[in-house]
Amino acid sequence: MRPDGPAMAAPEESLRRRKTGHSDPQPESPPAPGCDPAGSPAHLHAGTFWLTRIVLLKALAFVYFVAFLVAFHQNKQLIGDRGLLPCRAYLRSVQQYFQGRVGWEALSYAPTVLWLMDWSDMNSNLDLLALLGLGVSAFVLITGCANMLLMAALWGLYTSLVNVGQIWYSFGWESQLLETGFLGIFLCPLWTLSRLPRHTPTSRIVLWGFRWLIFRIMLGAGLIKIRGDRCWRDLTCMDFHYETQPVPNPMAYYLHRSPWWFHRFETLSNHFIELLVPFFLFLGRRACMVHGVLQILFQAVLIVSGNLSFLNWLTMVPSLACFDDAALACLFPSGPGSLKDRVLHMQREARGARPEPRFGPAVRRAANVSLGVLLAWLSVPVVLNLLSSRQVMNTSFNPLRIVNTYGAFGSVTKERTEVVLQGTASPNASAPDAVWEDYEFKCKPGDPSRRPCLISPYHYRLDWLMWFAAFQTYEHNEWILRLAGKLLAGDAVALSLLAHSPFEGRPPPRWVRGEHYRYKFSRPGGSHAAQGKWWVRKRIGTYFPPVSLQELRAYFRDRGEPLPEPL
Repeated sequence: MRPDGPAMAAPEESLRRRKTGHSDPQPESPPAPGCDPAGSPAHLHAGTFWLTRIVLLKALAFVYFVAFLVAFHQNKQLIGDRGLLPCRAYLRSVQQYFQGRVGWEALSYAPTVLWLMDWSDMNSNLDLLALLGLGVSAFVLITGCANMLLMAALWGLYTSLVNVGQIWYSFGWESQLLETGFLGIFLCPLWTLSRLPRHTPTSRIVLWGFRWLIFRIMLGAGLIKIRGDRCWRDLTCMDFHYETQPVPNPMAYYLHRSPWWFHRFETLSNHFIELLVPFFLFLGRRACMVHGVLQILFQAVLIVSGNLSFLNWLTMVPSLACFDDAALACLFPSGPGSLKDRVLHMQREARGARPEPRFGPAVRRAANVSLGVLLAWLSVPVVLNLLSSRQVMNTSFNPLRIVNTYGAFGSVTKERTEVVLQGTASPNASAPDAVWEDYEFKCKPGDPSRRPCLISPYHYRLDWLMWFAAFQTYEHNEWILRLAGKLLAGDAVALSLLAHSPFEGRPPPRWVRGEHYRYKFSRPGGSHAAQGKWWVRKRIGTYFPPVSLQELRAYFRDRGEPLPEPL
């Protein structure tokens, strides 16, 4: 063959094309951004998690925002200077327990920045922590940008509130938010504020930390049910749950009257979601995504059927780690310069280039490996608890609450009881003509004619504690006598926790008492419902006897607390 053979063949080929009616091919134009060479929209590849990080951060920031909003609205009344359980008194008791020193022991027992702040105005301190949390979480929620410093700030601020919140912050979702928030710190680069930090891909170790979290949450909830109340084993718990849950919503009223077979189906579905579906996490990408979809739908059903604070919203967050960029691409707009387009370019660059060795990524990989080792070490007692026949739920084994045990509704109450606080202006509490008037809380059942509230993801902490108090005694809940004292004094701070005071615009009551009632949903279409009543209630007896401000003087004096002064 001649060396110039191919070049000489070109005119002949052109002549042949003209004779056969074929023109020379035109040079191809480069594909448009976000399109493959054929010009059709390009799809993101599986296995990267740039968009996953954005969705995770926004979801976590939303929950943080709600949590700090609740804190800003309620902390002063609950743990402030004139709160029901002042955090200043709590910190002093911790300080006294450790011989009056604020050393490592006190800090590790109650980790909070309040140790370093001026205690003369604790209300301002609590507001400052809540407002800082609101500001940072709002920034992350709106922009989708975060770094380790911002996420560590959110975690530190909420840790500081939880560790002085006492019984008001004793719920499992507080520890769950702290564990989720701790993992969120390692999602981000150290300094960079960018939705797509090019040199900081999402760590697989952190993603598996989130998956390990949702695995423990769901499996722990399922096991505590099977090992706990018998009604979970005979499939009858849902016959009672909607009526007796802490704070029912309007949908619970109707779901309670569902057919018996539907309640059995609900209970079986609950066992399937909590006991079997978690293992889908370890069966490959498709099964992992099925797990994520089922868990998010399950939490959405729980949101619709009850007011469980921000718990269900928070439980959705780690489930988002089940989805990669290819799965989440539908949530983001397309087009040149869009996030999806930028991720596609980053995926193409990563497939064709060998990463250059850099000091920063090496340090970050070491930090992520250290995180994995820490999580594995702290998970040992948690796993042992899961395997134990004496499983406990919602417990922390370390003061920072990094890895915790979880569970919900291990036992289901079969009837609903409520504490109704009443006051009277009568000078004689035992007089037959004494008129007792009810105080109304913001969300818990009280007036039978009031529609159940719908507040999730918001949370009224006092209303939730009143549910626990109803199936205990007031001796187990001394804070309720503090509340009674503040009602007797007409304390405006305490009254702001309630929806209605019958003594508004009048002098405070002379006596306050607690009455115990049994509540049941009225039957839709029945006589009580026709009268506009959502509830039917019947008095059980006295929860605590009538008390006056003078009678409570000794109670407050013995605890070193000032007697509430009447207005």
